[in-house]
Amino acid sequence: MHTMFNNYNINHKAFTDKALLQNIGASIKHLRLKINKTQAQLAADAGVNRSTLIELESGGGANLLTFIQVMRALGRLDFMNFFEIETELSPLQLAEMQAKYKKRQRASKSKPKDDKKSDW
Repeated sequence: MHTMFNNYNINHKAFTDKALLQNIGASIKHLRLKINKTQAQLAADAGVNRSTLIELESGGGANLLTFIQVMRALGRLDFMNFFEIETELSPLQLAEMQAKYKKRQRASKSKPKDDKKSDW
């Protein structure tokens, strides 16, 4: 079975939108059956109507909120890792941070010499 979770070698760009929705729906159904839940159980866990889940599983589409609710109920929010934004510093920001760091560095004050000799 081709699902969105275990076939990373598929050229998804070649799929139509409808085919992608069907693939996502088949994946959701596969995951639901894998954890031995009925449509009614998963729908209740996700807080959606069973008819909405049926539509999603059949590739009819659903809104993004419904998709997230169902994926959360399946315990599969790991797909969210694809949406993490990596923050990169621009060269200007990096230079400013380095300049600020250099300003903060100070030579340590030398301790005054103690003319007394130790009793040791």
